[in-house]
Amino acid sequence: MSTTKDVEDVKDEVSRFLQTNFPQIQMHGGNAQIQHLDLEEKEVLIQLGGACSGCGISPMTIQALKSRLPQEIPEIDTVYADTGDNSGGMTPSFAGETTDDEEATDAPF
Repeated sequence: MSTTKDVEDVKDEVSRFLQTNFPQIQMHGGNAQIQHLDLEEKEVLIQLGGACSGCGISPMTIQALKSRLPQEIPEIDTVYADTGDNSGGMTPSFAGETTDDEEATDAPF
């Protein structure tokens, strides 16, 4: 028997993942919000706000989201995350992808 999750089920899973795995976002005055979820494309857009905008460790937080969320939630392959600080932003990446100027990082959380 196959169980198919709908968008709301996966949004709930992503929200629980964020609350469970990234409580420091909220503890440090930031917030995380799901902006878009596409189950056909298996991708999610997460907007980090509040104190995350302009925070020096937000790139590590974003990289951790991009690598860990697809490992935890099989309905998601691609995570787009941004702080909205307009300082060049973070470019979208795919699970396991790195570039020459970007090392895959295990964030300290």
